[in-house]
Amino acid sequence: MIISSPVAGARILIADDQRDVLEALRLLLKGDGYQIDTADSPAAVLQALERREYDVLLIDLNYARDTTSGQEGLDLLARLRAADESLPVVVMTAWGSVGLAVEAMRRGARDFIEKPWDNDRLLTVLRTQTELGRALRRSTRLEAHTRALSDGGPALIADAPAMQPVLQVVARVGPSNANVLITGEHGTGKTLIAQALHAVSPRASRPMVTINAGGVSEGVFESELFGHVKGAFTDAKQDRVGRFELADGSTLFLDEIANVPPSQQQKLLRVLETGEFERLGSSRTRKADVRLISATNADIHAEVAAGRFRQDLLFRLNTIEIALPPLRGRREDIPRLAKHFLGVHARRYRKTLTGFDPSAMQVLTDYAWPGNIRELDHAVERAVLMAPGPSVRTADLGLRPAADSAGRLEDMSLEEVEAILVKKAMARHGNVSQAAKALGLSRSALYRRLERHKL
Repeated sequence: MIISSPVAGARILIADDQRDVLEALRLLLKGDGYQIDTADSPAAVLQALERREYDVLLIDLNYARDTTSGQEGLDLLARLRAADESLPVVVMTAWGSVGLAVEAMRRGARDFIEKPWDNDRLLTVLRTQTELGRALRRSTRLEAHTRALSDGGPALIADAPAMQPVLQVVARVGPSNANVLITGEHGTGKTLIAQALHAVSPRASRPMVTINAGGVSEGVFESELFGHVKGAFTDAKQDRVGRFELADGSTLFLDEIANVPPSQQQKLLRVLETGEFERLGSSRTRKADVRLISATNADIHAEVAAGRFRQDLLFRLNTIEIALPPLRGRREDIPRLAKHFLGVHARRYRKTLTGFDPSAMQVLTDYAWPGNIRELDHAVERAVLMAPGPSVRTADLGLRPAADSAGRLEDMSLEEVEAILVKKAMARHGNVSQAAKALGLSRSALYRRLERHKL
């Protein structure tokens, strides 16, 4: 049977000390798509909340030990609100107990139902509170994730108008199981958006698993993704669990998706369609419940047109596509990002710096940032090391105006020339494999240069 209820899959805890009431509610709510747990006392409610998380609670206020005043139910409500203010609690009262219902609302109940209840009103109240509770928790998780990122490491700072549609999609799509494809230039923060999507999903209690397709050679990609058994190949001395299996019940972030070898694209498509896979060297079929988020800096649609990437695989990957703007398209965020990185690196190198002088901040805001946020991070790190204090000056940044960024070859070192060639190849091709071919390098050799030059 296909359940069309907007709360299908939501988990509800019903508390009442009368078995016939619990059974009647269980049958009613099961038909609306809820996953149902029951409790027959306040103590049982608290024990259930220690075991799992609920979308909504429906609790009676009167129990066997206190059948008239409802005090035991009100005490329970107070404890529930103290434990989690975002958890929607709907209370049930005997007919005519309006005063008790009002007191419950004053103490934090979201709504109340009178016994005997009207089925339509009960379902409407619970659906409304379930959706409101989910929305509140999504917002709370996203805010908490943003604060956590801002405390260290690259920050999810996104005040610029160009980033608002991105954050809206994260809030709307994050709680679903939809596959998401994140596109954008190198260094635009694709990993941070993947982390934000995972943070507001029901899978957030488990860690997100990451694999960089661009950093894995074709010969070991299948083993990295699906695992292998002992003896599957020469160096397979023991069984190994792959990233897909590790992400069971969680999120798998597949970075540089355009670099998945053509020979492995069909296998990835199959596992996305069926959830089934085999470890390399094994005939045993395994299953995993995985939500896939992928990212690429390449023009993936051009890759499809050129025959290097399967179109049917792309359809599976980009149920939702999020395109990140380059840093030059969201200059309003540069001052906050720069100050954030200044704080991170000043603490790291134990230096006391109060900020940027006006001319330095103007240079940061005007610069083209071909390397995006990653380049800004490295520029600020350099400035922290070079600045004598108390503030960062223009000279400390080491940035050249865009027109002079190449300089004269005879005035440059071999390292500087190599960095320019690598940067131009990546900008021209947008794909590690193609850029490496154009430069006459292997993919692994190009990755080493990208890392060395902090590109």
